[in-house]
Amino acid sequence: MPQAGRCFLCFSFDKKYGLLLYGIRKGLIKKERVALVPGTAFGPSGEGYLRISYASSLSNIKEAIFRIKRFLETTK
Repeated sequence: MPQAGRCFLCFSFDKKYGLLLYGIRKGLIKKERVALVPGTAFGPSGEGYLRISYASSLSNIKEAIFRIKRFLETTK
């Protein structure tokens, strides 16, 4: 459960998608128009994670998740 005042989730991505986190971020922005923040932007313990904000409407969040899923499925 997220702590009060927090509006983001962190996801760990392994190398099964054949891309480093930079490639995933770049591809999502270019192909799906979804921006994720690298975990390292918040310190070294964020290595290997991407953050997604959920400070938006439920419909926007659902659309972003759909686009992330579509990108990852076509990247395998």
